Amino acid sequence: MKSSLQTIQTLAKIAKVLCKIAFVFCIVGAVGCLLGICSLALGITGALKIGGVTIHGLIEQNAGVTLGTMYASMAAGLILCTAEAFLAEIAGNYFRHVLEVGTPFTTQGADELKRLGIWTIVLPLVTMIVASIVCKILTIFLPGIAELRLDDYSSVALGVGFLVVSVLCRYGAEALSARQQNSEQ
Repeated sequence: MKSSLQTIQTLAKIAKVLCKIAFVFCIVGAVGCLLGICSLALGITGALKIGGVTIHGLIEQNAGVTLGTMYASMAAGLILCTAEAFLAEIAGNYFRHVLEVGTPFTTQGADELKRLGIWTIVLPLVTMIVASIVCKILTIFLPGIAELRLDDYSSVALGVGFLVVSVLCRYGAEALSARQQNSEQ
């Protein structure tokens, strides 16, 4: 039993670190998208030249990506990266609390994992919808925007997994509580 708890705590430590890394990458991605949007809007990309070729021209000609598609991609990236940073922070907090308490088998931990599961399902779906709406609005103002694929629903499966595990953690917390009450009597 002791080694299983140690394994759970080790996995929680690893997950906490991965959440921090994901958070940092998402913030970097969001800032990069924001800087890209600003540099396109201000015309800075025309000033950046490599061997007489601007970065904007290089992307537009070699990749076949229009200016509108660049704006739409970066706007969608900004929205998605911001939401995923928020989600990584929530997950990191859950794993931090598990490590502080020493076990995931508490009612508070089960409730927190259930909230994480709900956020994992809802937030990516909402951000995909918002990003799609923003891209559709941009097509009104910027012609030639390519269709962006925003249809990754893997977060739903992960969220459902969190919900199932939260029920198991709640059951474990109730079983531990019942065992403690029986031993006291």
